Amino acid sequence: MSDEIKKNSYSADSIQALEGMEHVRMRPSMYIGDTGVRGLHHLVYEVVDNSIDEALAGHCDTISVFINEDNSVTVEDNGRGIPVDMHKKEGVSALEVVMTKIGAGGKFDKDSYKVSGGLHGVGVSCVNALSDNLKATVFRDGKVYEQEYEKGKAMYPVKQVGETTKRGTMVTFHPDKTIFTQTIEYSYDTLAARMRELSFLNKGITITLTDKRHTKDNGDFEGEVFHSKEGLKEFVRFLDAGREPIISHVISMEHEKGEVPVEVALVYNTSYSENIFSYVNNINTHEGGTHLQGFRMGLTRTLKKYADASGLLDKLKFEISGDDFREGLTAIISVKVSEPQFEGQTKTKLGNREVVSPVSQAVSEMLENYLEENPNDAKIIVQKVILAAQARHAAKKAREMVQRKTVLGGGGLPGKLSDCSEQDPAKCEVYLVEGDSAGGTAKQGRDRNFQAIMPLRGKILNVEKAMHHKVFENEEIRNIFTALGVTIGTEEDSKALNLDKLRYHKVIIMCDADVDGSHIATLILTFFFRFMRELIEGGHVYIAAPPLYLVKKGNKKEYAWTDDQRDLANERMGGSAAIQRYKGLGEMNAEQLWETTMDPAYRTLRQVNIDNLAEADRVFSMLMGDEVPPRREFIEKNAVYANIDA
Repeated sequence: MSDEIKKNSYSADSIQALEGMEHVRMRPSMYIGDTGVRGLHHLVYEVVDNSIDEALAGHCDTISVFINEDNSVTVEDNGRGIPVDMHKKEGVSALEVVMTKIGAGGKFDKDSYKVSGGLHGVGVSCVNALSDNLKATVFRDGKVYEQEYEKGKAMYPVKQVGETTKRGTMVTFHPDKTIFTQTIEYSYDTLAARMRELSFLNKGITITLTDKRHTKDNGDFEGEVFHSKEGLKEFVRFLDAGREPIISHVISMEHEKGEVPVEVALVYNTSYSENIFSYVNNINTHEGGTHLQGFRMGLTRTLKKYADASGLLDKLKFEISGDDFREGLTAIISVKVSEPQFEGQTKTKLGNREVVSPVSQAVSEMLENYLEENPNDAKIIVQKVILAAQARHAAKKAREMVQRKTVLGGGGLPGKLSDCSEQDPAKCEVYLVEGDSAGGTAKQGRDRNFQAIMPLRGKILNVEKAMHHKVFENEEIRNIFTALGVTIGTEEDSKALNLDKLRYHKVIIMCDADVDGSHIATLILTFFFRFMRELIEGGHVYIAAPPLYLVKKGNKKEYAWTDDQRDLANERMGGSAAIQRYKGLGEMNAEQLWETTMDPAYRTLRQVNIDNLAEADRVFSMLMGDEVPPRREFIEKNAVYANIDA
């Protein structure tokens, strides 16, 4: 057969059979979502999941996580230790089977694990496949066993390397740079948020996180110990640290209904947002599902029944909706399901119908008891519901005004918007720019074919402290809705955003690189998080990164985004360069703004993602809410530059 015929033939020989570990390495995003920062951290979660499953089965109460100097990660637990005896079917050690066979492990044996947090994932074998080196150490039956792997392949059979009095499993892995090309550097804060979350969801377990890359002044490594005695009650208090509660206690319960363990904790606060976080087997179900449906049914039915009986609703001239019962509510629902069925776009929506009734019944019983035993709190909750209903009607009118002024409504685009000529939204981007001065420079510097400019006047409304109708009445916020072309859903589904008509697939926040600019960017992000979360989740929101300095000597010039870059540029120019500190975007001319911040070939855009929904909610409520002490503590810990007022 000639080479030409071979090239064009399609036969059995053309079918590439990729099995197990090879397939994971060739198509990693199928298994861990992506090979960026999120996928990198997912590797740690998969290994920790195994230890959590041991804890759920009652065999483990301590988990230690170490970020090592070379960005490898070690996870150790005091569970039973992965079995090391010979696997009859595979002919190798059970440890090697678990580490090298996709889908292997005790989780699929109901006698070993009743429920498992890792069932949605791919297990430690996937982590092994995506690591250039992994070492598994097992402490079991008084002996220490060990096996190492390179890119998922065992380097030698499992061997005994010592004796011990402890038990458990220790896994150390180093992500493969050829897979994770963006970065292999772990974020301590991201891992800490997840470990904290797991400790709240599994009370009584101690999880230690240690960062060996950084030491404190006393020489100890940076680290934290996470341990929760009260579980979800503590979780709610932690999330609501930046909000003011209106009732005296966190309402909580633990129950097992129809073989479905249900845990719920909730509290009402003075805010105007609904913050409900749902979990199945420790998995954060961003898209909700049947457990959330059961929670809402139980909450609405019980509170409605109580409110009707109280007589407080008699003077109300309109019906109360389910949304009204959830305004100012922070709640966490956690269920354990032996065989969870996940649906939705990102497989984070629970589909098990049998979960609805147990959750609904458990929530109803919990609330009935609390309302009966705490009549003062019950009255406060009902009064909050009535205010929410009145505000909803006002917001409906304001929302209709926004929608009349959108492109669909024929009201035209905001006068300040300088639109682009491209009609395909996927190719278009809009800059939300701080102030008219910077907006004018951006208009001159942009590529008008695909870049639109929307100047914002001053600081937009802090939506964290505003009632919904005030948000929709705000001119700057109405202009953002209108410019983007999106509409908020119907009254019944008031939080759903219609992205079908989104006019720009990149929405770029461009503010000054100073404290005021950061505050304005945070205000805009708070608005997006509370009212346009789908925009962030769809990957449409970015933050521009204008330079801080221009370093210039003769005909040479360099821009610098950090003090270190400034100093290096000055050194390269002989140490006597003129250094200009940009106090704002308005200090740049149009050409400078284009080449540093707007030119797709050279600019830096930071995409806004939500790694941990509960943590994001906590940070926004803390930064933009009324409570000062937690905000002060956060700023002191995280701010690079900040003047903190007493």
